[in-house]
Amino acid sequence: MTEVTLIRSDSLFADTPYAYAATAPADARLVFLAGACPLNEDGSTAGLGDIAAQAAKCIENLRTALADAGARIEDVISTRVLVASSDRADLGTAWEVVRTAFGEHDAPSTLLGVTVLGYEGQLVEVEAVAAVRD
Repeated sequence: MTEVTLIRSDSLFADTPYAYAATAPADARLVFLAGACPLNEDGSTAGLGDIAAQAAKCIENLRTALADAGARIEDVISTRVLVASSDRADLGTAWEVVRTAFGEHDAPSTLLGVTVLGYEGQLVEVEAVAAVRD
């Protein structure tokens, strides 16, 4: 278990729903996760056309990848949420799912609208970096 420290800034916008920075102990092992995609076990894309469903599947797959690396969602020190849309409301839909999944552990995150993602019908992807002590 790692003690990730989330850092907020009194000099920046106070109502941001995530920390601006995070640090990990010097003896932590960093885990860089590939983007968690909304893929089912058979490789098909989950939640076709449904941003919230795809974001939830991404979080489910992210939790699995974290566990396989010996980490938990509370060990995440940063995320990047990619949404294949130019509509801010779509980005907000994906963000709410991710934010809810992280709960009180509001790690620094970047939310991006992109043109296209790698899998057929894919609308959401969630990247993460975690820090764990062995």
